[in-house]
Amino acid sequence: MSRHEDAIKEQKRMGLGMQILAWLVFLALGVFFFNDLLETQYNPNQNLQTRSTDEGVREVVLQRNKFGHYVTSGEINGQAVTFILDTGATGVAVPASVATRLGLQRGQAFRTQTANGTGTSYAAILDRVSVGGIELQDVRAGITPGLQTDQILLGMSFLKHIEFSQRGDTLTLRQYL
Repeated sequence: MSRHEDAIKEQKRMGLGMQILAWLVFLALGVFFFNDLLETQYNPNQNLQTRSTDEGVREVVLQRNKFGHYVTSGEINGQAVTFILDTGATGVAVPASVATRLGLQRGQAFRTQTANGTGTSYAAILDRVSVGGIELQDVRAGITPGLQTDQILLGMSFLKHIEFSQRGDTLTLRQYL
């Protein structure tokens, strides 16, 4: 084989390598873009705006996600979490894995009744729970080992302290100060 043929083969290998690299970059960007798109479809309330009125009312408007649920970003004790609003839940249900991440302490065990049957949860008090500018202190919760998700069910131990109304695909939360 001549030097010229070797040089041509080397250029073809480099060209093939560059094509493979370009496809990998393209695929990585596609995964990044579509993952962000899917997350936005699941949780359309990642960047909440809070409106405050002169009458001392804080208002947050949530959009329903494509599955028909109200999912929102929020905080527990100053740490970011994702909530699913659940008016059928008596309290705030925190999955055990999330409770560990948040540093929550398990209290007394109690029985819970869910759509999946009975289970055991552990009492906890959340120092601060916030959705946008709406914040409550000392909220009763249950650490629920059987809950296999990263989302927290935001139940009535939080929701009973605020007013909420639904119209179309929006849910408006109001806190009267």
